[in-house]
Amino acid sequence: MPPAAQEELRKIAGLESGDAIFFICDMEAKAAKFAGRARDKICDDMGNREKGVYKFCWVVDFPMYEMDEKSGKIDFSHNPFSMPQGGMDALSGPDPLAVLANQYDCVCNGFELASGGIRNHRPDIMEKAFAIAGYDRDVLEKKFGGMLNAFRYGAPPHGGCAFGIDRIVMILANEPNLREVYAFVMNGAYEDPMMGAPTDPTPQQLKDLHLRVVPPIKAEVVEKKVQAG
Repeated sequence: MPPAAQEELRKIAGLESGDAIFFICDMEAKAAKFAGRARDKICDDMGNREKGVYKFCWVVDFPMYEMDEKSGKIDFSHNPFSMPQGGMDALSGPDPLAVLANQYDCVCNGFELASGGIRNHRPDIMEKAFAIAGYDRDVLEKKFGGMLNAFRYGAPPHGGCAFGIDRIVMILANEPNLREVYAFVMNGAYEDPMMGAPTDPTPQQLKDLHLRVVPPIKAEVVEKKVQAG
C-alpha cells in the first residue's frame, strides 16, 4: 500500500502509533461472522475482555428475508411466522430485503439468552409473506392450513419470547462450552449416555412403521462383487 494511501487511511480511521486495522473481504454475512470471531480472539489474547460483569442488550430489527448466495432466491432469514414491521404495506415495497421483522433477541455478554417476536396473525399478510419467498397459497394451505384456519377466526395480535435456562447457567458458571452445563448432553455420535438413547428398535416397532433395516455393505464385499463382474 503506497505511503500516501496509508496516511489517508490513518486520517480516516483516526489511527495512532501502535494501532492496527483489519480488512475482511467476502459476502457481507460471511465477512461479519468472521470479523466477529477475529475481534473476540484478539480481545481475549490481549486481555481486554471485561471480567465479572453481565451486560445485556436487545437485538431488534431483524431482516425478514435474505438472498441465497448460490441460487439468488429470496427466502426467510429467520422466523417466517413473525409479523413484518409495517404489515402489508412493507411487503408491497419494491425491495423484500429491506423488510424488517418484528423479532427480538436478548443477549448477555455476547450469548443469545432469549429469542422471540410478534406473531403474524393475519392470513392475508402471511400469504403475501410466503409468496415473496416463493411459496404459493397451495403450499401454505397444505403445510400450515391449521394455523391459517385459526387466524381466519380472528386471533388477536400476540407474541412473546423464550429464555434458555442452559445458556443462563453457562454464563453464571463462567463456562464457555454449553455441553458442560446441558442436562442431557449428546456425545459426538448424538447419543445420550444418561438415557442410554437411542436404542435399537424392536421388530414389531419396525413392522408398525413399515421400516426395514438394511446393514451397510462392507467395502471388501463390494470389491469382490466388482471383481466377479
